[in-house]
Amino acid sequence: MMNYSSRPPEEPAVHAQHLTAVRGTRTVLRGLDFTVPRGRITGLLGPSGCGKSTLMRAIVGTQAKVTGTLDVLGRPAGHPTLRTRIGYVTQAPSVYDDLTVRQNLDYFTAILDPGRASADRRHDVERVLADVDLTTHADALAGNLSGGQRSRVSLAVALLGAPELLVLDEPTVGLDPVLRRDLWNLFHTIAAERGATLLISSHVMDEAERCHRLLLMRAGEILADDTPDALRTRTGSETVEAAFLHLVDEAIAAGRTKETTR
Repeated sequence: MMNYSSRPPEEPAVHAQHLTAVRGTRTVLRGLDFTVPRGRITGLLGPSGCGKSTLMRAIVGTQAKVTGTLDVLGRPAGHPTLRTRIGYVTQAPSVYDDLTVRQNLDYFTAILDPGRASADRRHDVERVLADVDLTTHADALAGNLSGGQRSRVSLAVALLGAPELLVLDEPTVGLDPVLRRDLWNLFHTIAAERGATLLISSHVMDEAERCHRLLLMRAGEILADDTPDALRTRTGSETVEAAFLHLVDEAIAAGRTKETTR
């Protein structure tokens, strides 16, 4: 793991204050305050339904009914200038089944930067194919790929243009252990060698150990914003999963205390 202690303070990649999101009649995000540091991997951990995907949509500017402050790469979330600076991967693969892998990437790179030289676009496509280990499947129809391969095509699309911020919503769900390991190695390479910031959501707690920093969520709230080591130390736990459960128990106990004192 890299040592960032000698780096001067930088403006965070994401900064939120009192961030709230409402879907229908339900408040999904409840006054969140947090930052995502640049050039590191921040894990967004929590059980399914806790608000992780809603938070990610807010960061990339596609979530409605969001209030509070949310700045991304120095701009308000959703600002037009952020479109080419952010790569976003949803839980469902976003590819065209009737196109080959290469054709999908050619299409998306043309949309991303239509004025770019064709030779540069081709180089970009070859780079991301190698990044996600799909060079040998470049001419296969996306509809004929396995679920894991389709997920890697979506990741390749997000990597086009070398974005400064990658927002990845459960990118390793359903993948075999070897592919999960290879993708996490890629994530660390992107952060360490390319200086990109990654925000990666998961409900699998062992992936928390692979992150530089963690945001632990429960029921639309941030339980903790710290490093894995600091969380383990703070709670006297051996694993991040045990630390998370400790914090959940604390939150439940605090909620009960508030109810009894009203």
